[in-house]
Amino acid sequence: MSDNIKYYSEMERYEIININDGEKYNYLSDNDIVVDEDGNLKLLILNDSKSKFSFFGGNEFIEVPWEFIKKIGSKTIILDADDSCFKKTRV
Repeated sequence: MSDNIKYYSEMERYEIININDGEKYNYLSDNDIVVDEDGNLKLLILNDSKSKFSFFGGNEFIEVPWEFIKKIGSKTIILDADDSCFKKTRV
């Protein structure tokens, strides 16, 4: 197979880092990826474990459009976005 192929089973151990502010969002296995019906990656949904609401039973998630993913390295997924690019949802 091609060297360009990355398997999710390998990528789930990749750490997600925002180079805009240095924030770490844990590992891909603790977050989700949204794929459209054509197989294109659309969103990265990050579990915001630092949210002040998580203590009270609610979870906050950050939706990051795939265009802000700048690089998938050998052990990290690098995104470059500021807070205005994120859509935050609370469940």
